[in-house]
Amino acid sequence: MSTSKVDVVVKVNGNAYERRIPARMLLSDFLRNELQLTGTHVGCEHGVCGACNVMVDGKTARSCLTFAVQVQGSDVRTVESLGTAEKMNPLQNAFWEKHGLQCGFCTPGMLMTATELLQSNANPTREEVTEAISGNLCRCTGYETIVDAIMSAAETLRKNGGA
Repeated sequence: MSTSKVDVVVKVNGNAYERRIPARMLLSDFLRNELQLTGTHVGCEHGVCGACNVMVDGKTARSCLTFAVQVQGSDVRTVESLGTAEKMNPLQNAFWEKHGLQCGFCTPGMLMTATELLQSNANPTREEVTEAISGNLCRCTGYETIVDAIMSAAETLRKNGGA
């Protein structure tokens, strides 16, 4: 395996970062190990589960399948960009209120997927929500409470004038 290093400059959650990293470093490893943004979870490492979803230039991406150098110059958002325990955004709050999480492992990826959906569709149907999260695996909730949470967040966001 090559040990060559490359310089990468990327904006993550509104902050610019410049690092010299191995050329084959995955974005998930860059976020978790270089930037200590551990909210992005790594599940299957094959792009199947969606736990590692982040947003790259406004679109969800599997960070376990993306090399960090591929996001050179991009705007990356992780689950940490959404809010904090003290000040949750409407989507996080809806997941809490509607019991859209249990163990929480899939939650960051679900939240980022739902964020993209709600930014592009302020009034999704249950079917559209189900389709949007179909690439995210959850072993605990049975998905109904996740769909309920996303529908509730969409309603709150519409009442409050958007995200």
